[in-house]
Amino acid sequence: MSGGRDGDGRDGEKPVERRIPGPRAAADDQERLPPARPVKPPAPPAPPLPHKVLTSLLGAWALAACSAEETAAVEEHLTSCAPCADEALRLRDAVGLLHTDGTLDLDPMLRSRVLEGCLGRRPARIPVPSWAAPYDAETARLDALLRDIGDAEWHAPVRLKWFEDDRQAHRRTTVAGVIGHLMAVDGLVSRALDLDDPLGKGGSHLPPTPTGRTERYWSAALRPPTRAVREPWRDQSHTLVRTVSFAGRGIAERSVPYGDFDLPLQDSLLERAFECWVHGGDIADAVDYPYEPPAAAHLHRMIDLAVRLLPATLAGRRRAGLAAPARDLVTAGSPGRSLHLEVEGRGGGDWYIALDSPAALGSPAHTVAQVALDGVEFCRLVAGHVPPAEAAAGQQGDREAIRDVLFAAASLSRL
Repeated sequence: MSGGRDGDGRDGEKPVERRIPGPRAAADDQERLPPARPVKPPAPPAPPLPHKVLTSLLGAWALAACSAEETAAVEEHLTSCAPCADEALRLRDAVGLLHTDGTLDLDPMLRSRVLEGCLGRRPARIPVPSWAAPYDAETARLDALLRDIGDAEWHAPVRLKWFEDDRQAHRRTTVAGVIGHLMAVDGLVSRALDLDDPLGKGGSHLPPTPTGRTERYWSAALRPPTRAVREPWRDQSHTLVRTVSFAGRGIAERSVPYGDFDLPLQDSLLERAFECWVHGGDIADAVDYPYEPPAAAHLHRMIDLAVRLLPATLAGRRRAGLAAPARDLVTAGSPGRSLHLEVEGRGGGDWYIALDSPAALGSPAHTVAQVALDGVEFCRLVAGHVPPAEAAAGQQGDREAIRDVLFAAASLSRL
């Protein structure tokens, strides 16, 4: 039988040999990688920059505005060139002043120091009396604050605080209203010196009290005060200082009426300096402005004035039933009891306050109590900004006497 099949199933064909493909080359097979590019030789170093160019780069280097190459070139040059190194140090110090973290506001005592330096070299022909210097300094400091604020800030709300009937009282006004208040009360001093009254002829018919004059000024204004009040207030303060400077020594004892009491002119201007500082701080708080306390010598005199007024104030509170009666210890030659007031910090010192007689002087030998306060804190108490119960940092001795003196200090405040 013909036509049979081969072993691979195909009819009449020869068997085909099968081939298995070989393995693929690996990815890292060097024979199949593209040939490496030739490596370029390193570039020759750049020629050094000329001295003139390096000098011109010192300002940019001080400001850290140079490129890395320029910075390296300048710093290498500074190691070998002394004049450029000195100039670079000067420029770096100047840049440090541009980036200071301190406040840019002028030192409030700058005017006083400049005037002191000028007068030390060439004394004024008509110097300001020493007792008028605190008023001159505080009005100038407040005026510097007022020059810095904008028109809108003159209408910023200000809360005036004082102590009345053993509780804190307050009154809301504006920055311009505070300056009007200061001007109206300064008018008491103007009237005593026969100067123009800021309230005009109507001021002479008012009771000579700070509150009455202030209310008259505020109510007489046709509209809320604006920054226009600054110029007449500043002119008035300049006139007061100029007048007392030309008047001579005898003017210091002239009486200035305050309604229920009188003050000598020298004490009255010191009291006005105190009010100017206190209300300057009220304004500074309202417009977020830094405001420092007075110079230590001026603050000491303000504290001394408050202490001298305390015995009479304490006697008045006794008459009104607001303080414990005086002890029957005042005999011939004896000043009675005393309270030792120790004021610490700026303007500090030691005072002995007579407790039983407004005419007596305090004596260390008869001390029955001691109170310690910071100088600025004592002034805040006298201004009615701190409750008496929270004022004293240290108390020792007769608790009743301490309470009466602290409340009497607070009652010195007023609108």
